[in-house]
Amino acid sequence: MASRTFEPTVVFTDPPIAEKLLNSTTYALLWLVVRVYIGYQWLTSGLGKIENPAWMATGEALKGFWTRAVAVPDAPARPAISFDWYRTFLQSLLDSGSYVWFAKLVAIGEVLIGVALILGLFTAVAAFFGGFMNWNFMMAGTASINPVLFPLSILLILAWKTAGYWGLDRFVLPMLGTPWQPGKVFKTKPNG
Repeated sequence: MASRTFEPTVVFTDPPIAEKLLNSTTYALLWLVVRVYIGYQWLTSGLGKIENPAWMATGEALKGFWTRAVAVPDAPARPAISFDWYRTFLQSLLDSGSYVWFAKLVAIGEVLIGVALILGLFTAVAAFFGGFMNWNFMMAGTASINPVLFPLSILLILAWKTAGYWGLDRFVLPMLGTPWQPGKVFKTKPNG
């Protein structure tokens, strides 16, 4: 990783363990295991939703989830959602009937995240969207496997340079590059 200089004489570098875990292909096999595990969880969850008409046709499954999440029980029980702004957000989606199309988006998104992680294709991007979905599920008051998948997704994002080494990223990233460093496909050739 790059070092950061605050003054000409003070240079901060990453700890050796972070350098090895996040930037060395030595640990790429570890990231393969983490990636496939998370990918399998997303893929199987998404396939279950795609096969269910309550997700893909009517959205009733998501409507039920959101309805339970926004409910405020009588005291002394605590509501599933701790933040009023998030409850208001979900209530607005319920009121607009967005669960019909949003349920499809969730199901297809879970499958795409799972496939991308298993194949090691755009690993950091897939891990970001998976982590974002985990965060949303937790914000809506559900635990399930989300508290395990969320930090693993963060680690995959941090290890983006090597997490897809044993996958398609090994070939795709050098070709496409990143937004800050174009790959072979997008490099401009000098005129001459």
